[in-house]
Amino acid sequence: MKAVVFKAYKTFPSLEEVEKPTPGPGEVLLKVAGAGCCHSDVSVFRDYDEVTGAQTKPSFILGHETSGWVEEVGTGVTGFNKGDAYLVYGPTGCGHCKRCVAGEENYCENMATNKSLAIGLGRDGGMAEYMVVPARNLVPLGDADPIAAAPLADAALTPYHAIKAALPHLQGGGKYALVIGLGGLGQIAIQILKAITGATIIATDMKPEAMAKAEEKGAITVKGDENEVENIRKITGGRGVDAAFDFVGIAPTIAAAQAASAIDSRVTIVGIAGGKASYDWYSNPWQQELTSVYWGSMPELHEVAALYREGLITPEVETYSMDNALDAYHKLVDGKLSKRAVVVPHMGE
Repeated sequence: MKAVVFKAYKTFPSLEEVEKPTPGPGEVLLKVAGAGCCHSDVSVFRDYDEVTGAQTKPSFILGHETSGWVEEVGTGVTGFNKGDAYLVYGPTGCGHCKRCVAGEENYCENMATNKSLAIGLGRDGGMAEYMVVPARNLVPLGDADPIAAAPLADAALTPYHAIKAALPHLQGGGKYALVIGLGGLGQIAIQILKAITGATIIATDMKPEAMAKAEEKGAITVKGDENEVENIRKITGGRGVDAAFDFVGIAPTIAAAQAASAIDSRVTIVGIAGGKASYDWYSNPWQQELTSVYWGSMPELHEVAALYREGLITPEVETYSMDNALDAYHKLVDGKLSKRAVVVPHMGE
């Protein structure tokens, strides 16, 4: 079968012919419907080395945002029917710490000693015609389109986790939420905020086309310039927002999120650009929380899938055949994608 393989550090992935996998005990073989291209993949093959990429050692098949149809089950697996569509939960922990048994493998307590980070990040993922997945990592999609669903496994799960954790700050009337960075995750975050909160959503970016999309989803937009914080505070009557979500993660966006937030607010850094934050008693609003998130839990992915099935969130995708998968990654690296690239291995069948 064809697969996109990460073969060496600091090396662009390659399209390879590899052996079709066979499901072992407790596993399911999926015929891949869609596999999303994510910036985390780019970090793996472009930025990591033997030290920083210790848990993503080559070689392995990329793809940690995957959906597919049941093709075959391994021994001991029951309750799955061939042809049924599922979404793949990516994080893989130790499986036995208290976080893992609660479905929070993204926060595995033994993460530092695990051999891989996730399906598609250290172990074979879904950027292939077929993939093997632990049965417990499958989330049903029902009759919903599995191809467009693929990015939900990360691009929706991560903002959903961040927003759900901030819900105590958004409960009640007169609440404001701020979304900084209107790429794929930021756009889905607006949909999630609309679906599960009553907050007024303010969204900011430097790209007019991204801001226009956010307005179509019901957000009030503010241009990301030197007057950004002032304009955000004007919308809130000077008080500031109750919860801010930074999907960029550079120092200026983190500072803007802090400055635009109210007393007793929560600022969540979702973007992994590595920006540093400044925090002190005199500069920050009283009782302002500053936190970060990594991915989301398995129960939360079930909730994300439910929102998708109900039509409340819809990822914006651009599809590619398996033969053109590397083109999608090149466009991702060059910043030429306006939607989430999804590779469809069986396109045209």
